[in-house]
Amino acid sequence: MAKQATYTDPKYYTNRELSWLAFNDRVLEEARDHNNPLLERVRFLGITQSNLDEFFNVRVASLRKMVAVAYNTPDAAGMTPATQLQHIAKAAHAMVEKQYTTWSRSLVPKLEELGIRLKTFAELAPKQHEFVSEYFHQELYPVLTPMGVDPTRPFPFLANNSLNLAIRLQRPDGDDDKARGFATVQVPDVFPRVLRLPAAENDFILLEDVVQAYVGELFVGATVQETAVFRVTRDMDLDVAEEDASDLMKEIQSQLKKRQRGKVMRLEIDAGMSKYLRKHLEKGLEVRAAADVYEIKGPIDLNVMSKLVKQVQGHPDLLFSPFTPYVDRKLIEGNIFEAIAKRDILVQHPYDAFTPVVEFIHQAATDPQVLAVKMTLYRVSSKSPIIRYLKQAAENGKQVTVLVELKARFDEENNVHWAQELERAGCHVIYGLVGLKTHSKLALVVRREETGIRRYMHMATGNYNDVTANVYTDLGLFTANAEMGADASNIFNMLSGFSEPAYFNQLVIAPLGIRDFLYERIEEECQNAKAGRPALIRMKMNSLSDAGMIAALYRAAACGVKIELIVRGITNLKVGIPGVSENIEVHSIVGRYLEHSRIYYFYAGGAENLYLSSADLMKRNLSRRVELLFPILQPDIHQRVCDIFDTLWADNVKTRVLMPDDSWERIDLRGQTKQNAQATFMAEAVAKTIKEAKAEDAAEKVGDVQNTRRFTPMQAPDSEEEDE
Repeated sequence: MAKQATYTDPKYYTNRELSWLAFNDRVLEEARDHNNPLLERVRFLGITQSNLDEFFNVRVASLRKMVAVAYNTPDAAGMTPATQLQHIAKAAHAMVEKQYTTWSRSLVPKLEELGIRLKTFAELAPKQHEFVSEYFHQELYPVLTPMGVDPTRPFPFLANNSLNLAIRLQRPDGDDDKARGFATVQVPDVFPRVLRLPAAENDFILLEDVVQAYVGELFVGATVQETAVFRVTRDMDLDVAEEDASDLMKEIQSQLKKRQRGKVMRLEIDAGMSKYLRKHLEKGLEVRAAADVYEIKGPIDLNVMSKLVKQVQGHPDLLFSPFTPYVDRKLIEGNIFEAIAKRDILVQHPYDAFTPVVEFIHQAATDPQVLAVKMTLYRVSSKSPIIRYLKQAAENGKQVTVLVELKARFDEENNVHWAQELERAGCHVIYGLVGLKTHSKLALVVRREETGIRRYMHMATGNYNDVTANVYTDLGLFTANAEMGADASNIFNMLSGFSEPAYFNQLVIAPLGIRDFLYERIEEECQNAKAGRPALIRMKMNSLSDAGMIAALYRAAACGVKIELIVRGITNLKVGIPGVSENIEVHSIVGRYLEHSRIYYFYAGGAENLYLSSADLMKRNLSRRVELLFPILQPDIHQRVCDIFDTLWADNVKTRVLMPDDSWERIDLRGQTKQNAQATFMAEAVAKTIKEAKAEDAAEKVGDVQNTRRFTPMQAPDSEEEDE
C-alpha cells in the first residue's frame, strides 16, 4: 500500500502574517480604486490603518514574546518568529509608504478639486486663523499638559495609539547643550481631531496642527525650536492565566489595566523629525530596532479619515448610495414562533435586516408561553437591544442563561460591563470554559405549547451585534428542528455545568468534533474522486491557516476533487503546485461589506451536504474555541445558500484570485459582463421590498373596492345618483 502524502513541507505553505498583510493590501486597493466613490476610498484608507494597528497590537506582540523567550520553532512555512518579524517589518514599511502615496498623490488632489481641504496652519485665511486662535485659547489650552523630561522628571507614560508632540526647547539659562530641553504634549482625545473651519463649507484642520501652532505658550520663558507629531503602538494582547484565576472577571479587569502599559511595538514619527527628538523618543520608549520606527509623510494615524468623511457636507454623491435592508414583516409583526414552527427561515445580513433576530429575543421576553432563554454572546454593541430584552426576560420570570465571552479581544471591557448588568437583572451568566473562547452563535428559546415543550433556535455565522450586522455579511437560521433543539440543550448544559453528551444528532461543535467531521467529509470526496465519481468541495470563510486542514485539502485535490474556496483574509494554502493543488482555486472578495459568513459544501455523491458555521479553518477555531457547525436541511434554504455561493463565485468585480506566486490578481473583465455579488444581493433585497410593497398596496386597493361596494349606500347618501 502506497504511503499517504502528509504535505508537511514548508514549500506548500505561506506565512500567516504575510498573508494577512497581503489581505490588508487588498483593502488598500479599494482606497486606490477609482470605481469607488471618493469619500469611500478615503474611508477604506482609514480601515487599513485600523487593521494595521490591531496587527501590531496582537500579532507582532505575540511574535515578540516568542523571540523574548527564545522560542525558535518554525511555522508551517518554515519561518521562525525572528524571521517572521524581519519579513513583517519590510512588508509593513512598504505598506505604509503605499498608504501615504495613496493619500498625498491620489486622494488629496481629488478632494481639493471638489473644495474639500485639510489645511495646514500656514494655509488658514484670516477669519479661520482667528477661529483657530480662539479655539486654542478657550478650549484646548486649559486641558493641555506639558511634560518635561530631565533628571528630576522621568519620561512620561504614553498610552497606546495616543497622539503626542515631541518638542525641542532652548531654555534661557545658557547656549550649551545643557540648556536644550525635551518635552512631550499629548494631543487630547476628548476633542474632535478634525475641526471644521469657518468661511468655507469643507475646510478643515487637524487638532495636532492647532496645538503645534501655539505650543510655545505652554513653555513660558523657553524657545520652542522644533515640534513633531508621533504615536506609539503597544502590546495589547491580553494574557489571562485562567487556571490560576479564582475569579475570571476580576482577572480580566486586572489584565485590562496592565494591557495599557504593554511594551512598544511600533513608533510612528513625522518624517522630518530631527535626530535629537528621535533619539529621545527611542530611548524613553525603549525602541531598540530602527525597523520599529515608521517615518510618516502625512497625518499620523489614518484612522482620522473616517472622522474626516463624517464631517464633509454637501457631497452624498461621494459616498455609497444608501441601502435599506429587506425586512420580513411576517417575522416582526406576527408571532415569530408560529412562523418558525411552520418552516426554517434563513436571513442573509446585511441584505436582510437584523431586526428579526432582535425580535426573536424580544418576543421570547414577553411571550407568556416561553419558559427559558439561553444564549451565547461574543461581541455585542454598546447599546445592545438584545441585552435589554434578555434582562426583560429575566424580570418577567423566564429562566435566562447567557454565556458572555469575557475574553473576546478588545471587547473584554464591554463584555464585563454587560455580564454585570445581566447578573443584576437576575440572569444566570456563564463566563465560558477554562482555556477556551466560546465563539459559537446560538440562541435557544424553550416554549410550552399545546403539544408539549418545543425548542426554537437561531444559529448564525456572525455575532449578535446589531451594529456590525449592517456591514458584515452573515447567514443565520431560525429553526424548530427537534434534533437540533436537543443538541442545543446539550451544548448549553455542557457550557454551564459538567455535562458531557455522548453524541449529537445534527450539530457539530469544536473543539470536540468539527475538525474530525470536516476531515471525514473531505476524505469522502477523495474516495469518490478515486472511484471516478464527481467530487466537489466548496468552502467560504474568513481565514484558512490550519495546516492540518490545508493538508487534507491538498490530499483531496491530488485525488482529483475540484475545490473552490472563497477566503476573505489569511490564506496559507498555495495554489498551482503540480500534483498537489492544481485542482484548487481560491478567491477573495473585498468590497463595501466585510465578507464574514462561513459555508462548507460537499457534493457527497449528489447528496450535496451543506453546513454553516461560526468557525474558520484556523487552529484556534478548531482546537481552542467552542464553535458551532450546523446543517442546512430544508430544500429551499439549501438551494438558496448554494445560490449565494454561486453568486459570490461568479463575482468578477470585487474578486481577487490567488496566483501560484502568492500574489492576488483581479479578474480580466475584457469581454465579460460585470458581476458584483454584493451589488446583486442588494438589488435582490430592494426588489423583495418593492414587490411586497406593491402587494400590500394592491391588497389595500382591493379592500377599499370591496368596502366601497359593500357600504356605498351608507357612505354616499347625498350623491345625486343615490338619491335617484
